[in-house]
Amino acid sequence: MKPQHHIKHILITGGCGFIGTNFVRFILKNKPKIKIINLDLLTYAGQRENLIEFESSDRYQFVQGDVCDFDLLTELIKPCDTIVHMAAESHVDRSIAHAKPFIQTNVVGTQTILDALKHVDPQNNKRLLYVSTDEVYGELPLNTAEKFHELSPLQPRSPYAASKAAGDLIVHAAHHTFNQQTLITRCSNNFGPYQYPEKIIPLFVTNILQGKKLPLYGDGLNVRDWIYVDDHVKALLCILEFAENGSIYNIGANCEKSNIELTHQILNLLNVSQEMIQHVADRLAHDRRYALDTKKLQNELNWNVDSSRFDQHLTNTINWYNNNTNWWSSLKDQQSS
Repeated sequence: MKPQHHIKHILITGGCGFIGTNFVRFILKNKPKIKIINLDLLTYAGQRENLIEFESSDRYQFVQGDVCDFDLLTELIKPCDTIVHMAAESHVDRSIAHAKPFIQTNVVGTQTILDALKHVDPQNNKRLLYVSTDEVYGELPLNTAEKFHELSPLQPRSPYAASKAAGDLIVHAAHHTFNQQTLITRCSNNFGPYQYPEKIIPLFVTNILQGKKLPLYGDGLNVRDWIYVDDHVKALLCILEFAENGSIYNIGANCEKSNIELTHQILNLLNVSQEMIQHVADRLAHDRRYALDTKKLQNELNWNVDSSRFDQHLTNTINWYNNNTNWWSSLKDQQSS
């Protein structure tokens, strides 16, 4: 395949979050010719310490700031040829309790980035990748083979998903109206190191390590497609380099598991009794199933992921949390205070 875009200098927003941290670490360790500016507001889920080892490198610059700050964005975009927009409020439960921060960051922030990009780059030479989610599609029924494809209608069912879907449409419109170089990716559920311990896998693993119960929503039959974060990162790089301007791609691993199945697997790997499960009241409007058709990414960019490696990736993830107690214990202490 012929590259559509040559990456030399990336501005990443939200680079101290879970996926952002893993993206930055992968680039700095495996792509020695690429430089990164990392803009992060350092809200509760952003940890500057995740990348502190790189701050002495001339290839990495950290800037604490807001994606809604137009003047700051214009300065940071100038030296970059690529913008990877990951900054987002992302926890569904928090969006149900307080939706306004999600609208501010995920919608207003996205528009501000596009405005700054248009101001700095009127010739549209720079490329923007907007990292979205499968949740923008809504839900699928259980026990069917149906999957979401890139032309499926956007039918978000939570404030978080609605805010991300709004970002999708804003970016899509910027491409068609102003011919801005944009890409959109919609990924399934990620897991791996550095994930904030409010998400199901790190929450349950760390609860087990602390001897606490596992609060499983409802009947536990909700199904998600799981992808290891490094596989997601590699897909993003492939899309950035080789995708046609204006493209939208689903990213998934075709690895569907119900929440109860996933919970049992975690318990078995840690040799802990199923009695640790505590069924709790279900989340409001809890989507029953997500599943992505990724044929477009496979056929157009020859990208695929080996879903048979899920068990090994889950074991590696559990081992990471077991070996990095200091990282997550302080975060959980902050949650409970």
